[in-house]
Amino acid sequence: MMKQILFAGVIGLFLTLIGTPLLIKLLARKGYGQYIRDDGPREHASKRGTPTMGGIAFILATVAAYFLSKLITGKPPTYSGVLVLGLMVGMGLVGFLDDYIKIVKRRSLGLRAKAKMAGQLLVGVSFAVLALQFEDARGNTPASTKLSFITDFGWTIGPVLFVIWALFMILAMSNGVNLTDGLDGLATGASVLVFGAYTFIGVWQFQESCANAQILPSPNACYEVRDPLDLAVISAALMGACLGFLWWNTSPAKIFMGDTGSLALGGVLTGLAICSRTELLVAVMGGLFVLITMSVVIQVGSFRLTGKRVFRMAPLQHHFELKGWSEVLVVVRFWIIQGICVIVGLGLFYAGWAAEK
Repeated sequence: MMKQILFAGVIGLFLTLIGTPLLIKLLARKGYGQYIRDDGPREHASKRGTPTMGGIAFILATVAAYFLSKLITGKPPTYSGVLVLGLMVGMGLVGFLDDYIKIVKRRSLGLRAKAKMAGQLLVGVSFAVLALQFEDARGNTPASTKLSFITDFGWTIGPVLFVIWALFMILAMSNGVNLTDGLDGLATGASVLVFGAYTFIGVWQFQESCANAQILPSPNACYEVRDPLDLAVISAALMGACLGFLWWNTSPAKIFMGDTGSLALGGVLTGLAICSRTELLVAVMGGLFVLITMSVVIQVGSFRLTGKRVFRMAPLQHHFELKGWSEVLVVVRFWIIQGICVIVGLGLFYAGWAAEK
């Protein structure tokens, strides 16, 4: 069990450590540099021209790490694993098109809003529909039509409402990571912490699976999750890949993840939450992404209603930059906030299991 997780994490880390500088050289040679908006903090002007679309590095590394870990251990891929990876790659492709148009076509806003939304909807609907297929021997599919917090709860909402709910989650989390990706290493480091937590959750759910209920202390203290071990393998691969990418993405960044990376990370995080039956818990685990998204909602809402701004600039990280905090100080303190969110989320997860036990 642990071999798959260890191999996936180490391979993901190794591939991005050695692969990212090669990607930097390739992107720099082609002149694929980051566009910096004029209405952002003035200190960011020096970042203009830094290679972007770096998400390619950890997307490819994660996929390679997953399948290589399967090849090394002789374990077959699972439907849950392939679907979650497919969601990541699909959202990454939408982000890649957006980045490509910004850089190569010199159109600052990238994909037009309708085209970008159409791409996200296509990927999200495909994932949601397929995730309700492929029952295992216990009748579990990768996703469930029940809402979930630390496990499924409540009544079945049905496939149509589930697809709508899954789309909302995918769009919300993808945009949340995208908004967070405004400072060197901020979104990458925060993602490492969340994927580390989901590695633990996947391992715990595998060990306490209802498939093994006859050897557990209590049949109530178990999880009906189709492929929890594979979700842990993917989480470990993502953690390693993002950690290796962070080496090059931390301040001063040699490369940015771009929409290619941020949309992919938001998508795969949602996929992990849906397939591990922790849909509402992910809002706690990814609390920094939620906080930054809400800062934009509050700023826009306040300005439209009252004509006044709550923050000096949104998203929230830029507000603190304009207050005089250095970029590194903002990033490290926001990582601490994300770490606290992860600790609280894992505490809630464990408390839910202990209560049933």
